[in-house]
Amino acid sequence: MLSPRRALVFVGAAAALLLTSTPVLAADIPPNDTIVTSPNVSHVTTVPKPAPIAATINTDIAFQGHYAYVGNYGGFSIYDIRNPKQAKVVSSVVCPGAQMDVSVYGDLLFAAVDSSRNNDSCSSTGQTATNKDSWEGVRIFDIRDKSNPQYIKSVETNCGSHTLTVVPGKGRDRSKNVYVYVSSYSPSANFPDCAPPHDKISIIKVPLRSPTEAAVAATPVVFPDGGNETQPGLLLPTSGCHDITAYAEKDIAAGACMGDGVLFDISDRLAPKVTARVTDPNFAFWHSATFSNNAKKVIFTDELGGGGAPTCNAVIGPNRGANAYYDVKRGQLVFKSYFKIPRHQADNENCVAHNGSLIPVKGKDIMVQAWYQGGVSFIDFTDSANPREFGYFERGPESIPGGGGIWSAYYYNGYVYAADFHKGLDVIKINDRLTNSARGVRMDHLNVQTQESYRDRGGHHDHDDD
Repeated sequence: MLSPRRALVFVGAAAALLLTSTPVLAADIPPNDTIVTSPNVSHVTTVPKPAPIAATINTDIAFQGHYAYVGNYGGFSIYDIRNPKQAKVVSSVVCPGAQMDVSVYGDLLFAAVDSSRNNDSCSSTGQTATNKDSWEGVRIFDIRDKSNPQYIKSVETNCGSHTLTVVPGKGRDRSKNVYVYVSSYSPSANFPDCAPPHDKISIIKVPLRSPTEAAVAATPVVFPDGGNETQPGLLLPTSGCHDITAYAEKDIAAGACMGDGVLFDISDRLAPKVTARVTDPNFAFWHSATFSNNAKKVIFTDELGGGGAPTCNAVIGPNRGANAYYDVKRGQLVFKSYFKIPRHQADNENCVAHNGSLIPVKGKDIMVQAWYQGGVSFIDFTDSANPREFGYFERGPESIPGGGGIWSAYYYNGYVYAADFHKGLDVIKINDRLTNSARGVRMDHLNVQTQESYRDRGGHHDHDDD
């Protein structure tokens, strides 16, 4: 979703789409807040947001051991998911600053701040980016004590940090450093720390033995000749990236960069190189990327309307606000198809392709994905030219004004965890022949934007650093 700094653009785009949408039959829409699922999907539980951050919306999720870390515009919360049916809040950190995209690595949690603040503290308040003294960037927390995380370091980055991606060091460097790729955008000549051109990313180097020495180590330019800025229908012209997914063990990454989709060679962690680049006339805002397990496919998402518009209807159609599937052939991206949920949503339901993850099924390409008020979709894209939904979870229209729905939905050790704006953390389970074998794959951590290969049934991720 677009940051508060970009609210005027976001509201304008959403309003324009509202005016062009057509009604969906009321009989097709569940009552407000009512859960509806396909027969193979069940709702396990919902853990409400803890009181200190109940008034602000949930965002992204990271996992480590028996814990889920849920970002929130007001901070983040740690959930004990040892028993998913009885998942519970362990602690909550109040530390506002949109959008609090989170990743964990070892004893560290990284949180993205993309709203201009009067300082870097957890008691900061909003302050215009035209003020040179304003701060936005990345906060680092020590999470060894799950009941009492400690804020240990901040790193300011140009244009803040809309999202972030943790990239382990390579070879011997892995035990010494971790790198954080920071995606940010929307520069302005009036912003001293976010001036155009801003066709770059920021890379923070974090020494694992002394994380308080973390600092920006490189600011590589992704688009030296400028990105896609003139295509009709773009939500915003390219000025950096919205999100990057790294597949570190393969030395590659995929960038969703507003008007462009790119592949990177990240064999040099501080000097990623663009190896392929595509645009799409149906894409308004390249939002996120996911590799297939073998990295021979990439799914890009289009956040048409900035996350606040009702784009899952017949008028918008199946090719906009959708997933786009690409095969990777000789290092280049070859378009194969689009996918969008087939369940039309009401005109008061913000709905568009958003954050999801792979489900580790041997020999298949399966994904679970959030669609805001479109809920959660289970998708088989083994045939990248013919992806299909085979399960879903959703609610009727949000009763709280101003939009809502599920921001991110990720599979972790047999269950799907979904961060709902207002409701809290949903726990969902699927029972289907396509996915049941995934229960044999156990993970000890998961940052979805830091992809790792999964092994066959019974496999296990295990890294000394984590």
